[in-house]
Amino acid sequence: MVPLLGLIAGLLIGIFLPFHIPSEYSNYAAVAILAALDSVLGGLSASLEGKFNIKVFLTGFFGNSLLAALLAYIGDKLGIQIHLAAIFAFGNRIFLNFGNIRRKLIKVDDVK
Repeated sequence: MVPLLGLIAGLLIGIFLPFHIPSEYSNYAAVAILAALDSVLGGLSASLEGKFNIKVFLTGFFGNSLLAALLAYIGDKLGIQIHLAAIFAFGNRIFLNFGNIRRKLIKVDDVK
């Protein structure tokens, strides 16, 4: 219930207090948002399994977001598009977590 309230609060803050991100920081923000979304979906998946740990979630949420943005920044300084690798990695994990959540919600067992 608390994660749902946090999600609603975050959406309301985002809607009523819009924040403009300059275009030169868009790569960093995009990678950080993907990392945060990956952590949120991973936390939801862990919660559905009964394995959720708030310390793991918070360190993953902030740590992954900051590390992803930092790597994108370093890549820009070196002239390498490292942010594309992060986008691929986090995008892949987001879809995997979404698939796990979907299976748990519709209660389908894996058939092998």
